Amino acid sequence: MLTLLALLFEATFGYPDRLAQRLGHPVAWMGWLIEVLDRRLNRDRDAPSRRRSAGALTLLIVVFAVGAIALVIERGLLLLPFGLVLVAILASTLLAQRSLHAHVERVAAALEEDGLEVARAAVSHIVGRDAAQLDEAGVARAAIESLAENFSDGVVAPAFWMLIAGLPGAAIYKAINTADSMIGHRTKRHEDFGWAAARADDLVNLPASRLSALFIIGAAYLTEGASASRALAAVRRDAPSHRSPNAGYPEAAMAGALGLALGGPRAYDSVPVDDAWMGDGHRAPTAADIRAALSLYRRADTILIAIVALVAALTALA
Repeated sequence: MLTLLALLFEATFGYPDRLAQRLGHPVAWMGWLIEVLDRRLNRDRDAPSRRRSAGALTLLIVVFAVGAIALVIERGLLLLPFGLVLVAILASTLLAQRSLHAHVERVAAALEEDGLEVARAAVSHIVGRDAAQLDEAGVARAAIESLAENFSDGVVAPAFWMLIAGLPGAAIYKAINTADSMIGHRTKRHEDFGWAAARADDLVNLPASRLSALFIIGAAYLTEGASASRALAAVRRDAPSHRSPNAGYPEAAMAGALGLALGGPRAYDSVPVDDAWMGDGHRAPTAADIRAALSLYRRADTILIAIVALVAALTALA
Protein backbone atom coordinates (compact mmCIF):
# COMPACT_ATOMS: atom_id res chain seq x y z
CA MET A 1 0.00 0.00 0.00
CA LEU A 2 2.88 2.38 0.73
CA THR A 3 4.19 2.22 -2.84
CA LEU A 4 0.73 2.72 -4.33
CA LEU A 5 0.04 5.77 -2.17
CA ALA A 6 3.47 7.23 -2.95
CA LEU A 7 3.00 6.77 -6.70
CA LEU A 8 -0.46 8.34 -6.63
CA PHE A 9 0.67 11.27 -4.48
CA GLU A 10 3.70 12.06 -6.63
CA ALA A 11 1.77 11.71 -9.89
CA THR A 12 -0.84 14.14 -8.57
CA PHE A 13 1.22 16.72 -6.71
CA GLY A 14 4.90 16.15 -7.46
CA TYR A 15 7.40 17.84 -5.14
CA PRO A 16 6.19 21.42 -4.48
CA ASP A 17 8.68 24.09 -5.59
CA ARG A 18 8.11 26.08 -2.39
CA LEU A 19 9.03 23.08 -0.28
CA ALA A 20 12.09 22.40 -2.40
CA GLN A 21 13.26 26.00 -1.96
CA ARG A 22 12.82 25.93 1.81
CA LEU A 23 13.96 22.41 2.69
CA GLY A 24 15.82 21.19 -0.37
CA HIS A 25 15.27 17.67 -1.66
CA PRO A 26 16.24 14.31 -0.09
CA VAL A 27 18.37 13.49 -3.13
CA ALA A 28 20.22 16.78 -2.70
CA TRP A 29 20.93 15.85 0.93
CA MET A 30 22.35 12.53 -0.24
CA GLY A 31 24.41 14.40 -2.80
CA TRP A 32 25.85 16.66 -0.10
CA LEU A 33 27.08 13.66 1.88
CA ILE A 34 28.59 12.06 -1.22
CA GLU A 35 30.34 15.32 -2.12
CA VAL A 36 31.83 15.63 1.38
CA LEU A 37 33.16 12.08 1.28
CA ASP A 38 34.49 12.57 -2.25
CA ARG A 39 36.48 15.62 -1.13
CA ARG A 40 37.88 13.91 1.96
CA LEU A 41 38.53 10.35 0.81
CA ASN A 42 39.30 10.67 -2.90
CA ARG A 43 42.93 11.78 -2.83
CA ASP A 44 44.85 12.25 -6.06
CA ARG A 45 48.09 11.01 -4.52
CA ASP A 46 46.64 7.61 -3.56
CA ALA A 47 47.21 4.49 -5.63
CA PRO A 48 44.31 3.25 -7.81
CA SER A 49 43.63 0.30 -5.50
CA ARG A 50 43.44 2.56 -2.47
CA ARG A 51 41.10 4.96 -4.29
CA ARG A 52 38.88 2.05 -5.27
CA SER A 53 38.71 0.93 -1.63
CA ALA A 54 37.95 4.50 -0.54
CA GLY A 55 35.13 4.64 -3.08
CA ALA A 56 33.67 1.39 -1.78
CA LEU A 57 33.87 2.74 1.78
CA THR A 58 32.13 5.92 0.64
CA LEU A 59 29.29 3.92 -0.86
CA LEU A 60 28.93 1.82 2.31
CA ILE A 61 28.80 4.93 4.50
CA VAL A 62 26.18 6.58 2.30
CA VAL A 63 24.03 3.45 2.03
CA PHE A 64 24.19 2.75 5.77
CA ALA A 65 23.46 6.36 6.75
CA VAL A 66 20.58 6.80 4.32
CA GLY A 67 19.09 3.37 5.07
CA ALA A 68 19.31 3.85 8.84
CA ILE A 69 17.72 7.30 8.75
CA ALA A 70 14.94 6.10 6.45
CA LEU A 71 14.24 3.11 8.70
CA VAL A 72 14.02 5.25 11.84
CA ILE A 73 11.73 7.76 10.10
CA GLU A 74 9.47 5.05 8.68
CA ARG A 75 9.09 3.24 12.01
CA GLY A 76 8.54 6.50 13.88
CA LEU A 77 5.89 7.82 11.50
CA LEU A 78 4.01 4.52 11.42
CA LEU A 79 3.36 4.93 15.14
CA LEU A 80 1.38 8.12 14.46
CA PRO A 81 -2.25 8.46 13.33
CA PHE A 82 -2.32 8.31 9.52
CA GLY A 83 1.32 7.31 9.73
CA LEU A 84 1.21 5.32 6.49
CA VAL A 85 0.02 8.41 4.62
CA LEU A 86 2.86 10.45 6.11
CA VAL A 87 5.43 7.84 5.08
CA ALA A 88 3.90 7.71 1.59
CA ILE A 89 4.16 11.49 1.23
CA LEU A 90 7.83 11.33 2.21
CA ALA A 91 8.42 8.31 -0.05
CA SER A 92 6.85 10.15 -2.98
CA THR A 93 9.85 12.53 -3.01
CA LEU A 94 11.97 9.59 -4.21
CA LEU A 95 9.81 9.18 -7.34
CA ALA A 96 9.88 11.36 -10.46
CA GLN A 97 6.77 10.65 -12.53
CA ARG A 98 5.43 14.20 -12.63
CA SER A 99 8.74 16.04 -12.78
CA LEU A 100 10.07 13.80 -15.56
CA HIS A 101 6.98 14.43 -17.66
CA ALA A 102 7.22 18.18 -17.03
CA HIS A 103 10.89 18.42 -18.01
CA VAL A 104 10.47 16.44 -21.23
CA GLU A 105 7.26 18.26 -22.14
CA ARG A 106 9.16 21.52 -21.74
CA VAL A 107 11.59 20.42 -24.46
CA ALA A 108 8.73 19.64 -26.84
CA ALA A 109 7.10 23.01 -26.13
CA ALA A 110 10.40 24.81 -26.70
CA LEU A 111 10.88 23.16 -30.08
CA GLU A 112 7.31 24.02 -31.06
CA GLU A 113 7.20 27.59 -29.83
CA ASP A 114 10.55 29.06 -28.78
CA GLY A 115 13.21 27.81 -31.17
CA LEU A 116 16.32 25.66 -31.07
CA GLU A 117 18.37 27.64 -28.53
CA VAL A 118 15.63 27.50 -25.91
CA ALA A 119 15.11 23.79 -26.65
CA ARG A 120 18.84 23.14 -26.20
CA ALA A 121 18.72 24.87 -22.82
CA ALA A 122 15.67 22.85 -21.81
CA VAL A 123 17.17 19.50 -22.78
CA SER A 124 20.47 20.32 -21.05
CA HIS A 125 18.63 20.05 -17.72
CA ILE A 126 17.81 16.37 -18.27
CA VAL A 127 20.79 14.95 -20.20
CA GLY A 128 24.51 14.83 -19.57
CA ARG A 129 25.60 15.15 -23.19
CA ASP A 130 26.76 18.35 -24.87
CA ALA A 131 23.58 20.15 -25.91
CA ALA A 132 25.08 23.26 -27.48
CA GLN A 133 25.76 21.58 -30.83
CA LEU A 134 22.56 19.53 -31.11
CA ASP A 135 20.24 20.18 -34.01
CA GLU A 136 16.46 19.85 -33.64
CA ALA A 137 16.55 16.11 -34.26
CA GLY A 138 19.37 15.72 -31.74
CA VAL A 139 17.44 17.65 -29.11
CA ALA A 140 14.30 15.57 -29.69
CA ARG A 141 16.26 12.31 -29.64
CA ALA A 142 18.00 13.28 -26.40
CA ALA A 143 14.68 14.14 -24.75
CA ILE A 144 13.06 10.83 -25.75
CA GLU A 145 16.09 8.83 -24.63
CA SER A 146 16.08 10.63 -21.30
CA LEU A 147 12.36 9.97 -20.90
CA ALA A 148 12.85 6.25 -21.51
CA GLU A 149 15.92 5.85 -19.31
CA ASN A 150 14.57 7.95 -16.45
CA PHE A 151 11.27 6.09 -16.52
CA SER A 152 13.40 3.16 -15.40
CA ASP A 153 15.81 4.98 -13.06
CA GLY A 154 13.47 7.62 -11.66
CA VAL A 155 10.13 5.82 -11.49
CA VAL A 156 10.17 2.04 -11.86
CA ALA A 157 13.37 1.36 -9.90
CA PRO A 158 12.50 3.33 -6.75
CA ALA A 159 8.95 1.93 -6.88
CA PHE A 160 10.33 -1.59 -7.22
CA TRP A 161 12.66 -1.26 -4.23
CA MET A 162 9.96 0.51 -2.24
CA LEU A 163 7.68 -2.44 -2.89
CA ILE A 164 10.43 -4.80 -1.73
CA ALA A 165 11.73 -2.92 1.33
CA GLY A 166 9.56 0.13 2.01
CA LEU A 167 10.99 3.60 2.48
CA PRO A 168 14.50 2.31 3.36
CA GLY A 169 14.59 0.25 0.14
CA ALA A 170 13.72 3.22 -2.06
CA ALA A 171 16.05 5.54 -0.15
CA ILE A 172 19.00 3.16 -0.44
CA TYR A 173 18.31 2.80 -4.16
CA LYS A 174 18.31 6.58 -4.61
CA ALA A 175 21.53 6.84 -2.62
CA ILE A 176 23.26 4.35 -4.92
CA ASN A 177 21.82 5.99 -8.02
CA THR A 178 22.89 9.44 -6.84
CA ALA A 179 26.38 8.19 -6.04
CA ASP A 180 26.67 6.77 -9.53
CA SER A 181 25.54 10.04 -11.11
CA MET A 182 28.08 12.00 -9.06
CA ILE A 183 31.17 9.78 -8.88
CA GLY A 184 30.50 6.82 -11.18
CA HIS A 185 32.18 8.43 -14.18
CA ARG A 186 35.14 7.22 -16.21
CA THR A 187 37.18 10.33 -15.56
CA LYS A 188 40.67 10.63 -14.14
CA ARG A 189 39.31 11.59 -10.73
CA HIS A 190 36.54 9.00 -10.51
CA GLU A 191 37.66 6.05 -12.63
CA ASP A 192 38.73 4.14 -9.52
CA PHE A 193 36.94 5.99 -6.72
CA GLY A 194 33.55 5.63 -8.42
CA TRP A 195 33.95 2.00 -9.46
CA ALA A 196 31.87 0.57 -6.61
CA ALA A 197 29.08 3.12 -7.12
CA ALA A 198 28.88 2.38 -10.84
CA ARG A 199 28.81 -1.39 -10.35
CA ALA A 200 26.22 -1.17 -7.57
CA ASP A 201 24.02 1.07 -9.72
CA ASP A 202 24.18 -1.43 -12.58
CA LEU A 203 23.04 -4.15 -10.19
CA VAL A 204 20.14 -2.36 -8.49
CA ASN A 205 18.81 -1.07 -11.81
CA LEU A 206 18.81 -4.45 -13.53
CA PRO A 207 15.26 -5.56 -12.58
CA ALA A 208 13.68 -2.17 -13.22
CA SER A 209 15.24 -1.76 -16.67
CA ARG A 210 13.67 -5.01 -17.87
CA LEU A 211 10.34 -4.20 -16.21
CA SER A 212 10.36 -0.73 -17.77
CA ALA A 213 10.79 -2.24 -21.22
CA LEU A 214 7.84 -4.55 -20.57
CA PHE A 215 5.68 -1.65 -19.40
CA ILE A 216 6.56 0.34 -22.53
CA ILE A 217 5.76 -2.66 -24.72
CA GLY A 218 2.43 -3.02 -22.92
CA ALA A 219 1.75 0.68 -23.38
CA ALA A 220 2.53 0.37 -27.10
CA TYR A 221 -0.05 -2.41 -27.37
CA LEU A 222 -2.64 -0.01 -25.93
CA THR A 223 -1.58 3.03 -27.97
CA GLU A 224 -2.84 3.73 -31.46
CA GLY A 225 0.04 4.28 -33.87
CA ALA A 226 2.60 2.53 -31.66
CA SER A 227 3.88 -0.99 -32.24
CA ALA A 228 4.33 -3.49 -29.43
CA SER A 229 5.83 -6.08 -31.78
CA ARG A 230 8.49 -3.67 -33.05
CA ALA A 231 9.22 -2.62 -29.48
CA LEU A 232 9.75 -6.22 -28.43
CA ALA A 233 11.92 -6.92 -31.49
CA ALA A 234 14.07 -3.84 -30.78
CA VAL A 235 14.60 -4.90 -27.16
CA ARG A 236 15.67 -8.39 -28.18
CA ARG A 237 17.91 -7.22 -30.99
CA ASP A 238 19.42 -3.95 -29.75
CA ALA A 239 19.29 -3.63 -25.96
CA PRO A 240 22.29 -5.93 -25.28
CA SER A 241 24.42 -3.77 -27.60
CA HIS A 242 23.99 -0.60 -25.51
CA ARG A 243 27.08 0.53 -23.61
CA SER A 244 24.97 0.47 -20.45
CA PRO A 245 23.78 -2.94 -19.21
CA ASN A 246 20.40 -1.40 -18.35
CA ALA A 247 19.61 1.78 -20.30
CA GLY A 248 19.27 -0.03 -23.62
CA TYR A 249 16.13 -1.89 -22.54
CA PRO A 250 13.72 1.03 -22.07
CA GLU A 251 15.40 3.01 -24.87
CA ALA A 252 15.08 0.15 -27.36
CA ALA A 253 11.46 -0.44 -26.32
CA MET A 254 10.62 3.22 -26.80
CA ALA A 255 12.45 3.38 -30.13
CA GLY A 256 10.76 0.29 -31.52
CA ALA A 257 7.32 1.32 -30.29
CA LEU A 258 7.54 4.72 -32.02
CA GLY A 259 9.42 3.66 -35.15
CA LEU A 260 12.55 5.61 -34.20
CA ALA A 261 16.28 5.02 -33.91
CA LEU A 262 17.65 6.27 -30.60
CA GLY A 263 21.17 6.30 -29.20
CA GLY A 264 24.02 6.34 -31.68
CA PRO A 265 27.04 8.69 -31.62
CA ARG A 266 27.00 11.58 -29.13
CA ALA A 267 29.38 13.63 -26.98
CA TYR A 268 29.76 14.00 -23.20
CA ASP A 269 31.97 16.84 -21.98
CA SER A 270 33.33 17.12 -25.53
CA VAL A 271 34.32 13.43 -25.50
CA PRO A 272 32.71 11.52 -28.40
CA VAL A 273 30.88 8.29 -27.60
CA ASP A 274 30.05 5.90 -30.43
CA ASP A 275 27.07 4.08 -28.97
CA ALA A 276 24.88 1.52 -30.72
CA TRP A 277 21.57 2.49 -32.28
CA MET A 278 18.41 1.35 -30.52
CA GLY A 279 15.64 0.62 -33.01
CA ASP A 280 15.76 0.66 -36.79
CA GLY A 281 13.33 3.51 -37.51
CA HIS A 282 14.02 7.06 -38.64
CA ARG A 283 16.80 9.06 -36.97
CA ALA A 284 15.29 12.55 -37.16
CA PRO A 285 12.59 12.78 -34.47
CA THR A 286 10.60 15.97 -33.98
CA ALA A 287 8.57 17.61 -31.24
CA ALA A 288 5.65 15.48 -32.38
CA ASP A 289 7.69 12.36 -31.61
CA ILE A 290 8.42 13.72 -28.12
CA ARG A 291 4.66 14.15 -27.65
CA ALA A 292 4.11 10.58 -28.81
CA ALA A 293 6.77 9.34 -26.39
CA LEU A 294 5.11 11.26 -23.54
CA SER A 295 1.79 9.63 -24.39
CA LEU A 296 3.44 6.22 -24.31
CA TYR A 297 5.15 7.11 -21.01
CA ARG A 298 1.84 8.04 -19.39
CA ARG A 299 0.32 4.70 -20.36
CA ALA A 300 3.40 2.78 -19.20
CA ASP A 301 3.27 4.61 -15.87
CA THR A 302 -0.43 3.77 -15.57
CA ILE A 303 0.41 0.10 -16.10
CA LEU A 304 3.01 0.35 -13.31
CA ILE A 305 0.48 1.90 -10.94
CA ALA A 306 -2.14 -0.73 -11.85
CA ILE A 307 0.29 -3.57 -11.12
CA VAL A 308 1.31 -2.03 -7.81
CA ALA A 309 -2.39 -1.64 -6.93
CA LEU A 310 -2.95 -5.31 -7.75
CA VAL A 311 -0.01 -6.32 -5.53
CA ALA A 312 -1.38 -4.14 -2.73
CA ALA A 313 -4.83 -5.71 -3.04
CA LEU A 314 -3.45 -9.25 -3.04
CA THR A 315 -1.26 -8.45 -0.04
CA ALA A 316 -4.24 -7.05 1.85
CA LEU A 317 -6.25 -10.21 1.13
CA ALA A 318 -3.45 -12.59 2.12
